[in-house]
Amino acid sequence: MEADSVSIWPRMEPFLLGALQVAPTSKLSLHYLRKMAVYVQTREGCFPDLSWSMWRHIACGKLQLPEDLAWLYFETFDLLLGHTPEERLERAECLSQCSSKSELDQQRSKLSVDTLQFLLFLYIQQLNRVSLRTSLIGEEWPSHRARSPSPSERETKASSQNKNWDDQAHLSFVQNHLADILELLVEPGQLSQSGQAKRDSQISLEAVRSLGLLLEGSVGHGKGIQPIHKLLIKGPLQTPSGYSMLSRSFPLHKLLSCLQQNLTLNPFGMTACLRSGKKLAWAQQVEGAMKRAKVARNTHMAPSGSKMVLMSQVIKQTLAKTSDKLTGANIKIHRCSDAFIYLLSPLRSVSVDKCRDSTVVLGPVQTSVHIHSCQNVRVVCVAGRVLIGASSRCTVHALTPTCPLLLPGNSDLTLAPFHIFYPSLEDHMASVGLAVVPNAWDQPLVLGTEGLASPPLSSPSSSDSTCYRLLPPSEFHTLAVPFQMEGDTCEVPGGLPPAYQAALREKQKRIHNWQKTVMEARLNKEQKQQFQELVELKFHEWLLETGHRQELDSLIPTIANSQKNSDGAATDSSRAKDAKPVQTTAAY
Repeated sequence: MEADSVSIWPRMEPFLLGALQVAPTSKLSLHYLRKMAVYVQTREGCFPDLSWSMWRHIACGKLQLPEDLAWLYFETFDLLLGHTPEERLERAECLSQCSSKSELDQQRSKLSVDTLQFLLFLYIQQLNRVSLRTSLIGEEWPSHRARSPSPSERETKASSQNKNWDDQAHLSFVQNHLADILELLVEPGQLSQSGQAKRDSQISLEAVRSLGLLLEGSVGHGKGIQPIHKLLIKGPLQTPSGYSMLSRSFPLHKLLSCLQQNLTLNPFGMTACLRSGKKLAWAQQVEGAMKRAKVARNTHMAPSGSKMVLMSQVIKQTLAKTSDKLTGANIKIHRCSDAFIYLLSPLRSVSVDKCRDSTVVLGPVQTSVHIHSCQNVRVVCVAGRVLIGASSRCTVHALTPTCPLLLPGNSDLTLAPFHIFYPSLEDHMASVGLAVVPNAWDQPLVLGTEGLASPPLSSPSSSDSTCYRLLPPSEFHTLAVPFQMEGDTCEVPGGLPPAYQAALREKQKRIHNWQKTVMEARLNKEQKQQFQELVELKFHEWLLETGHRQELDSLIPTIANSQKNSDGAATDSSRAKDAKPVQTTAAY
């Protein structure tokens, strides 16, 4: 078998979910990470596993990072790891019982991560680093008439050029930085006095095993995916990689050459999904000219961790689905407008990108929900983490155990408590290891290019926190999921915060008083009819002014289509009532 039949590619999830969507702090440059690599491999208690306590010591004491930022990196890496739902729920229970910072630190100190993999994770934060030339002039050379953008404009532009979904960018990053990546895995004793790897340096098999965080591959087309170290120690790549069974190590220069020659684009990435994934479109839902919604997915053939569904141009439509095709998938919702999207399945991650004037309601998201370059979008989610960047006038109703991350370029954001339920919600939450406590929806962190731009919400005096507000209880309303499903959940998991629950009771009280006033008015039949017509007129005016008329109208074709189509192309009323996919559009 020829060596060129082996394919090695960058794994999607570390870049998609692990690289924060902001230019990294300068303290995570290669210079500092080289020093850290030497430090952790020569200090007791840092290798092969790194505890939170030791990372905090390095980050805060050596790298001079704020503790909140140090925890953010540690927590983000931990989200990538393959903890079982039971383990995550058990940890959530322990954290929810912490009543002081010392108790919280005690719980966090029980956590540890693979030291070398964590180093590589810190290094790939450079994915979203923007060069000086690019940040100033983009792809063109400067003109003497061009005005230099301000730092805030450069920061916003950097955040809009997100590479986390771009598998071409992942491949380019690995190709350009592979030598530095491997150098971080070299044992300190094989480094020169300047701290750089010598040409005859060796990399141990255990160190290459850690490289599996970033790389995987297969032998031959359609064969099973293997971790990178297994591909290198046997078969076609054993000789090119220089692996020695005696020393259980690889010569650095041979390993670098072998990997470079066999690197290729991820066959389960976004490029392949758009080119060869299943492409489907929904029928138009509302009168008027519209683009057709498009979907590409690879869930029928991609392995766990690489499943994705790409949705684009859902315009003036309502789309709803719960399906095994969505379970565990990474979802990208792109360029949708005037849409209402309900994805009611347990999901791996969700990106809402360049959407406007839309509502997105999600099932529990195991890792992160990232809202990017959106305007006037409402997102409702239970998620391991919520991130918002380069967006304006967006409202996020969240239940999340981690502090929401507000990235550069935001304005007029509203954070609000999670306020919906559907029958199988609690079962879905348990399946991805998300609990109702702790819930940090109202404790955001504002991030800039040099780390934290402001402290958490507990310090409201900071001017940098003005890009967001917490929803006033007086403006709070519940949201109903307008579909029938099977399940036991009949209320918002964990309930509402007391202030919001009190506001709802006050609204209900006003409704009761209004109904009482109408009854006591003792209107005759003609007066009742006139009064009813007036109320309905005002109600319809309100529906039009608020845009809710479109939301209701987009639900009507479910019935119309079920009468027109007897071949099952559209969802009929009987299917919407059972545990099958609930849809208001054509099935996919």
